[in-house]
Amino acid sequence: MRPSKRSAEALAPRIAQLRACLADDRGSASLEFLTVGVLLLVPLVYLVLVLGQIQLAVLGVEGASRHAARVVAAADSHEAGLAAADRAIRVALSDAGVDPAAAGVVVTCEPRPDACTTPRGTVTVRVEAAAPLPLAPPVLGLETGIAVPVEAQAMQPVSAFGAQP
Repeated sequence: MRPSKRSAEALAPRIAQLRACLADDRGSASLEFLTVGVLLLVPLVYLVLVLGQIQLAVLGVEGASRHAARVVAAADSHEAGLAAADRAIRVALSDAGVDPAAAGVVVTCEPRPDACTTPRGTVTVRVEAAAPLPLAPPVLGLETGIAVPVEAQAMQPVSAFGAQP
């Protein structure tokens, strides 16, 4: 069914007015800027937060391994050194926002694995942890959120004039 010529003539001014309104783009630049700005700004801010959290965890793990190796190498006995290393690791990881209970720590001593205070020996401490991501919910029903694994290793020589095993 075709519209009559008279109804088409009556709609012509309204159609022209609608086309003029649609062609007028005054004020749309600010709206486009805000929309695109928010769409780009939110992921950028989250990326900065994530990178900051990962860097904090990396620095905490690195500091924990370095200080643990130093206190073990300078300790008077093997057991005292391991106890001091445990305290140093807990403090460093807690300061970095990493759960010390979830961290993996491996202490190896050369040349004797059972005596870290052997003169001219070497103490190696390896710390592994997970950097939790901010605002990341638990995934797949797990009780923990998403995290990035970080690790550090430090070696410290034992003084030739230190305590004897």
